[in-house]
Amino acid sequence: MRKQAGILAAVLGLAAMVPAAFAAQPITGRWVTAEKDAVVAIAKCGKALCGRIEKFLVMPAGGNDQRDVNNSDPAKRTRKLIGTAILTGLVANGEAWHGEVYDPKKGKTYKAEVRRKPDGSLEVKGCVGPFCQAQVWRKAS
Repeated sequence: MRKQAGILAAVLGLAAMVPAAFAAQPITGRWVTAEKDAVVAIAKCGKALCGRIEKFLVMPAGGNDQRDVNNSDPAKRTRKLIGTAILTGLVANGEAWHGEVYDPKKGKTYKAEVRRKPDGSLEVKGCVGPFCQAQVWRKAS
């Protein structure tokens, strides 16, 4: 009986470690977009994470006052892009974070999957149905 209890304890101990190995890695911090045109700060927003445009690295036509002119919602076209959340509702699910990503150049929102890669970079995927496009973001200094 003791031997069985010991085996059961070992199995339960290993089972407790498995989810940690497959848990989504932290993604908070400041990230340079794939096009190297902006820095996005990912932080807690309520119960989820979000990523806001913190600064432009390549100045758009409107400068720091650039508005969200391509937004499909006319009511949002006058808001400034600096401070706008382009990643929203990110919650850990398995090895990745799932939520939405907004592309201000197209004015469209897509399903998002974000994960930390082994080299420390961030893979950001925007998906429409089964079709996804990925970008790699690097940690900002």
